[in-house]
Amino acid sequence: MKKSFKFSALDRQKEIFMRGMGNRKPLIPVSYAELEARAKEVLSEENFASIAGGAGKEQGMANNVEAFSKWRIVPRMLNDVSEVDLSIEMFGRKLASPLMLAPVGVIEIAHRQADIAVAKAAAKTQTPFIISSQASFPTERITAEMGDAPRWFQLYWGKSDALMESFVDRAEQSGCEAIVLTVDTKLAGWRVRDLDLGHLPYLRGKGIAQYTSDPIFQQLIHEPLSSPISKPKPSLGAIATLLALNWRYEGNFFKNLFSGLPLKAVRKFVDIFTNTALNWDDLTKLRESTKLPILIKGILHPQDAQKALDYGVDGIIVSNHGGRQVDYNIAAIEALPDIVRVADGKVPVIMDSGVRSGADMFIAMALGASAVCIGRPYVYGLALKGASGVEEVIKNMLAEFELTMRLSGCSRVGEISKGHLWRDSGEGLSIPERTGH
Repeated sequence: MKKSFKFSALDRQKEIFMRGMGNRKPLIPVSYAELEARAKEVLSEENFASIAGGAGKEQGMANNVEAFSKWRIVPRMLNDVSEVDLSIEMFGRKLASPLMLAPVGVIEIAHRQADIAVAKAAAKTQTPFIISSQASFPTERITAEMGDAPRWFQLYWGKSDALMESFVDRAEQSGCEAIVLTVDTKLAGWRVRDLDLGHLPYLRGKGIAQYTSDPIFQQLIHEPLSSPISKPKPSLGAIATLLALNWRYEGNFFKNLFSGLPLKAVRKFVDIFTNTALNWDDLTKLRESTKLPILIKGILHPQDAQKALDYGVDGIIVSNHGGRQVDYNIAAIEALPDIVRVADGKVPVIMDSGVRSGADMFIAMALGASAVCIGRPYVYGLALKGASGVEEVIKNMLAEFELTMRLSGCSRVGEISKGHLWRDSGEGLSIPERTGH
């Protein structure tokens, strides 16, 4: 029997204000700006940069957030909103709300419990969690914390088809209900904050647990590299990094140190992670590998959306990777309406990148999104208070979304439409065609 999650925005407000009567502030900041600022205080400079940073001058990342401000919500009056239903249905399953947790890799840099903590919060709130290929724990360990809560698996398709098939099979065996193929990361973007600090967590053995726990990868470790990888120059820092890498790797420290296996694993990961040859025809291979629904993540152009449909995908995630891949990229919310138009109700279209509030969620849903993903907000909650911090972020996001719905005259998600929005064209406000109530 599937668990239900009962939630009320009014109860959430009361909970916070009642704590305030006892001179207790919320467990984590409600304001996104303050949430990020507090997370910056507790994280190392390198780890905060890896989470908060974007590509180049980070204008693309800023575009994601700023583009929401071009829309105005137009509340509609005198509708009965005494009862509210946030639930949606996707792939035959009823979900508690349209909110989903995006796949975010190497989140052990935010909290040692990483994906385990996120899984616990997701299960408690019945929020779908898209588990990353770059998770800090194996899929099997993560899903063991989730009971019957909805979970999907996000796939990075590297140079090894056999490893891809193994990841997919493990996801199926772990109860994942969909495969999300990320297609915007054939190469890592030019991430200036990380480059200035010379910091890449993967080279320290972080965020590669899916690989080191995989039997196919364990075989690949012993195969020659496809291209030479330079070694760091000997130094105290390099020695410290090597020792930490051996401590982190499964098994006996001294055995690892003398076998060199942890360093071989990192070098093999770097060698096979990206796949610049990945193309549309590979979707056929993926379809042959699983019966689960396949969603494609990273679509921004309507022609790509149409091609994805032509190849039989079951869903599209509109995303620019949180502004981490291409600077000056189109904001995901700007791309959303054209993708929705192409999908034309045939498959769900999920919005990702730049969502910072429940009002942002409302705008995305009004523009036709089937559901909405958040990334950095829950990672900051994780950094501050672990599983409890993630749960708080989810509840705050849902509370604002529910209040925005009801104050705009909607009692069900399906009632949200473009008729609740005005568009700021820079020359005054234009009114989209009114639909719904």
